[in-house]
Amino acid sequence: MLASDIKERLSKDPFEPFRIRSSSGECYDITSPFLVALMKSKVFIAAPNSDRWAELSYLHVATLESAGNGHARRGTRGKRHR
Repeated sequence: MLASDIKERLSKDPFEPFRIRSSSGECYDITSPFLVALMKSKVFIAAPNSDRWAELSYLHVATLESAGNGHARRGTRGKRHR
């Protein structure tokens, strides 16, 4: 994965949360562009409201996935209409 792919996601206006999935299967939810720093060979990811962080080499970034808005999907399946 290229840094430019991540930079493109971070610079969208309005920002759309996304997920970085590593080659080991770990996921990092990116909820704000201010929690990510792009470096020469890796990406720094800070967890919001904590002291936790991760560094991930671009070589180990497997995919960038769109994250949902956090709300459960609502549908009419199984509901009876009267």
